[in-house]
Amino acid sequence: MFFINHMNMTHVELRHLRLLAAVADAGGLTAAAERLHLTQSAVSHQLKALEDGLGLPLVERAARPVGLTPAGRRLLALAHATLPQVEAALRDLAKLKDGASGELRVAVECHTCYDWLMPAMDAYREVWPAVELDLLGGFQADPLALLAERRADLVIVSDSAPRAGLVLLPLFGYEMLALLPPGHALEKKKTLRPADFAGQTLITYPVPEARLDFVRRVLAPAGVRLPRREAELTVAILQLVASRRGVAALPAWAVAPYLERGYVVARRIGPQGLWAELHAAVREDDAARAYVGDFVETVRRECFARLPGVKALP
Repeated sequence: MFFINHMNMTHVELRHLRLLAAVADAGGLTAAAERLHLTQSAVSHQLKALEDGLGLPLVERAARPVGLTPAGRRLLALAHATLPQVEAALRDLAKLKDGASGELRVAVECHTCYDWLMPAMDAYREVWPAVELDLLGGFQADPLALLAERRADLVIVSDSAPRAGLVLLPLFGYEMLALLPPGHALEKKKTLRPADFAGQTLITYPVPEARLDFVRRVLAPAGVRLPRREAELTVAILQLVASRRGVAALPAWAVAPYLERGYVVARRIGPQGLWAELHAAVREDDAARAYVGDFVETVRRECFARLPGVKALP
């Protein structure tokens, strides 16, 4: 905690710095509340109390995205300078308490995870160099079984159903987009419903339909069945879509560069969009290990900084 006694100002605490950093990074109070796992009213109350105590406005609420006043930018500079030092100190204390070494074998069930997981792993290695970090490659038919068999220590999954002996740590939510070739008849619609896909070929990764959110949550409940064509790589799926061999549904972050180039066209699936989730599953006896928890925090931080269209999970 920092104490400021000039001009009858208030205490400025670490939670205030985290709050302002979240507002600046997320561009709004609602998104900041999601990242901090608070309600929007709680964020608004804390921010207003801080502004009242300082006697200065910190946020330009009318701007979209929300902007910072000169006072807000000065306090944000303090947050950027201070919070990394505090986090590093807490991490060092955790290493003293729990040990700085260990083994963390990571498995993933989603093909597109590698795009953001590798940079997150690189960032993690810088602060936990003594942890033996390994990524298990290849398609895993039942990735959670790897935990029970002790062949993996952390698995990134989309299934959030509780499992005995496992702890699920939320990573982030993301939107799945329907992908079409330019000029496709469905391009005229702003959002697509299950019936719109009738008569199309669905291009997917080579995974069971039960693992495809688009099939399991959109098509199957509506009784829509599509012939499938499979491809191993994201770029191969997009090439097939662009050449009018079918349509696909992929995470927004995975296709953003191709949308910018006009290689394919994206449409929302349903009025609210099709949102999926990713969680880190670990064994109960590993959940309290400092290096495991910090890996999850590193993934969250790196993904919010790098990926478009992701949101915090409760």
